[in-house]
Amino acid sequence: MNCLEQMLSGVKTVAIAGHVRPDGDCIGSCLGLYNYIKENFPEVEVTVYLEEPSRVFGFLQGIDKICYDYTKEVTYDVFFTLDCGDKNRLGEAAAYFDTAKHTVCIDHHISNVGFAEENYIKGELSSTCEFLCDFMDAEKISVEVAKCLYTGIAHDTGVFQYSNTTSKTLNTVGMLIDKGFDFTKIIDETFYQKTYKQKQITGRALLESIMVLGGKVIFSVVHQKDMEFYGVTAGDLDGIVSQLRTTEGVEVAIFLYEMEPQVYKVSMRSNQYVNVSEIASFFGGGGHIKAAGCTMQGSMHDVINNLTEHIEKQM
Repeated sequence: MNCLEQMLSGVKTVAIAGHVRPDGDCIGSCLGLYNYIKENFPEVEVTVYLEEPSRVFGFLQGIDKICYDYTKEVTYDVFFTLDCGDKNRLGEAAAYFDTAKHTVCIDHHISNVGFAEENYIKGELSSTCEFLCDFMDAEKISVEVAKCLYTGIAHDTGVFQYSNTTSKTLNTVGMLIDKGFDFTKIIDETFYQKTYKQKQITGRALLESIMVLGGKVIFSVVHQKDMEFYGVTAGDLDGIVSQLRTTEGVEVAIFLYEMEPQVYKVSMRSNQYVNVSEIASFFGGGGHIKAAGCTMQGSMHDVINNLTEHIEKQM
C-alpha cells in the first residue's frame, strides 16, 4: 500500500490547494494529484482550489475544473496543501484548511514550518511534483498525470539547468516521459514562448536594470504605471528575474514589481553562495537557497537598500 492509498483509505471528500499566484510546480502538483485521485480513487470526491493559472497551462487536464468559489460551506475529510510554505499563502482556501478533518502538507520549500497535521517536506528535492511521484504508484500514473508532473518539474528546475536538478530528478522525469507525450512542446509553449507584450515588458525591465555592490547584484523594478502602459499583469512578469540572473559577474538578481503604492513583490535568485531564502525569510517570505521571494513595503529605494544590506553581509 503506497502513501496515497493510506491517506485516502475511508476518505470521501478531498480538497487540494497550492500557494497564491501559482507557478508551474504549484499548478502541476495540484492538477497531477487531482487527476491521479480521480483516475485511481473514483469513490473520492476531489476539489482543487487555486487562483486562476496562466493561460499557457491550459493544456493540463483538469484545469477547467479548478474551483474559484469560496462561499460554500463544506468540511473536507482531507485537505492537501501542495508547494506551499505556510498557511497564509493558501489565500482564501485557508478557510477550508482550517475546517478540514485532516490536513496534509507536501512541499519542497526549506522555509516550510510544517503547519499541517501531517507534513512531508524535503527541501533537497527539485520540486513538489518530483516529491509527489514518491507518493504515487508509478504504474498507475497516466499520460495526463505525467504531463502535469513533468510540467512542474521542468518549471522549478529552469528546464533542468538549476542546481536543484539531481540524478533522482532526471530518473523521475525519464519515468514520466516514458508515459508518452510531447515533452519538448510543453517546454517551448510554457517556458520559452512569450507574448509580444511580455517581450516588451521584459525588454523594459532589462534596459532599466541597475548593477550595485561592484556588479555582484543586479536589480530591476516594474511600477504599476509601467504595467498599465504595456497592458500586462503580474503573471506576465514571470522569467524576468531569471533573465537578470544570467548577467555576467552577477551573484544575486532582484526583481520587484509594484503591487500597490509602496508595496512591492520581490523575487530573488542567486548563482553560487548567497542564501536568498534566509533573506526572504527575514522579511516574512521564503523559498529556496537560490530562489526565494517576499513582499515588502516602503519606497523602491528603501526596499533595495534593505535587501542589499543583507546580501552584502553574506558576501
